[in-house]
Amino acid sequence: MKAILTDIEGTTSSIAFVAEVLFPYARAHLADYVAAHVAETAPILAEVAAIEPGDPVATLTRWIDEDRKATPLKTLQGMIWADGYAAGAFTGHVYADAVAGLQRWHAAGVKLYVFSSGSVAAQTLLFGHSDAGDLTPLFSGYFDTTTGPKREAASYATIAAAIGVDASAVLFLSDTPEEVAAARAAGMDARLIDRAGDDGGDIASFDEVTSVAPSPPPAPSPAKAGAQ
Repeated sequence: MKAILTDIEGTTSSIAFVAEVLFPYARAHLADYVAAHVAETAPILAEVAAIEPGDPVATLTRWIDEDRKATPLKTLQGMIWADGYAAGAFTGHVYADAVAGLQRWHAAGVKLYVFSSGSVAAQTLLFGHSDAGDLTPLFSGYFDTTTGPKREAASYATIAAAIGVDASAVLFLSDTPEEVAAARAAGMDARLIDRAGDDGGDIASFDEVTSVAPSPPPAPSPAKAGAQ
């Protein structure tokens, strides 16, 4: 493997952290944040209104309750969470085995990437303010819903092309069967993580991913006769 691509929620990080900490924080602070950052949020609100006419703040609040995978919502949530992280309201949860696995693979020279429905900004905030400290130096890049839906093979093909690695040399880790199936359809190796151990996953933790190593560099071409 030349690269590992990982999901966040339910894979590197607890679903409960997202559902019980991040989402409620964004919901509780959404209206006040928009009122205090009119210029920055105006384009987002306009995009929301174009999708669903009406009060965009009310629409965004409902989208949070529905866990809507909408790019403008994810963008605004990331902006609100940035304030929360900066204020020390919370730190990003990352499983200990995920921290160890990411560090191990990075040290071995494997390139690490993230593909999450949360915005790239939200991803870097979580890993940059994690329980284990700043983990962003471990990663070579991040992808979100602007790349494409996580349950469509084309998104994974796009990511492979963007990082310059053949899909067959990328391992994808996720807790969602449909995402794993899409990655496999794009030619990636993919493993379903089931942290509860009761849902038929391929692995229960990052500790079980033991056969990952960067592809060896090509052997040098034999020197031509008479070459200096």
